[in-house]
Amino acid sequence: MATAGRVSNRGPLVPPPEDSSQPRFACGCRWGGKEENRTILFPEGAIKLQGTGRQVLERCDGQRTFAAIVAELQKQFADADPDKIRSDISRFLEQLQKKRIVDY
Repeated sequence: MATAGRVSNRGPLVPPPEDSSQPRFACGCRWGGKEENRTILFPEGAIKLQGTGRQVLERCDGQRTFAAIVAELQKQFADADPDKIRSDISRFLEQLQKKRIVDY
């Protein structure tokens, strides 16, 4: 069984965010570009996000908890399965933490 901190073929394993986690940009990461073309700048490059991914990251301000971010997006997308929204956001943040773009 793999544990957090071990390295797999896909990179370091990170735990999923907890409800009380407060996601934020990792050190050295920030928004860049104009409002309509916002990108995430990080030491190894840049990522342009649109749609839901951007909506998630705009809420990762270090103040909101993971549970609050999930609740806001579940309310916004009321027609979608709330459990799927939660798992998608969790997986998205885990991927960004592996790339050292987000901490929680």
